[in-house]
Amino acid sequence: MSDPTPRLYLNTPLIFEPKPFADELAHALDAGDVACVRLRLKGASADELRFAIDALAPICHSRDTALILADHWRLAKEMGLDGVHLEENRTAVREARAELGPDAIVGASCGASRDAGMRAGEVDASYVSFGPIVADPALEAGDIAPLELFAWWQQMIEIPVVAEGGVTPEAAEKLAPYADFIAASKEVWKYEDGPAAAVRRYLEAISRGLEERGDAG
Repeated sequence: MSDPTPRLYLNTPLIFEPKPFADELAHALDAGDVACVRLRLKGASADELRFAIDALAPICHSRDTALILADHWRLAKEMGLDGVHLEENRTAVREARAELGPDAIVGASCGASRDAGMRAGEVDASYVSFGPIVADPALEAGDIAPLELFAWWQQMIEIPVVAEGGVTPEAAEKLAPYADFIAASKEVWKYEDGPAAAVRRYLEAISRGLEERGDAG
């Protein structure tokens, strides 16, 4: 495979108020190229998710940024979203793909497992995500996805790969030659200079990582 040029991918906070957050999201997306936003709302009802979608979808789509929903593929279909992100599960990925159609985004979290990634690919996942990159007390204990996993995947597998879970700008710089997408969440929304500045910093880090790889080659 040729080296990818990664794009930025944003996860929403797990808890937020849709209308105020919509303004933050708009500023973030206006700061630079963002490929996708994954909507997550911990413990939200279907109606709460619909309200959040109504607030965020126009902002994303007016900027050519895909909006996908975590877990709830039936609601994603109902609301006309670009797709869904699921935990790696062959049955769920297969069902989502069948119902959402060939053009929808169907992503799958695969931890740090090559096998899980390949299983997701076999049932037509649009991309797989590996992570976390570093241990995070806020995340459940699990295997850490090493840089070598992304390097192997990029060399051997055609399915796009997302790096997520504790990806700081410094980590994004190292991952840039090996990932198709760099996902960030709290690192953006809690950035001291604001989300727009965080997006710019990530994009600069990705560019540096690609330049350094080119210089090394």
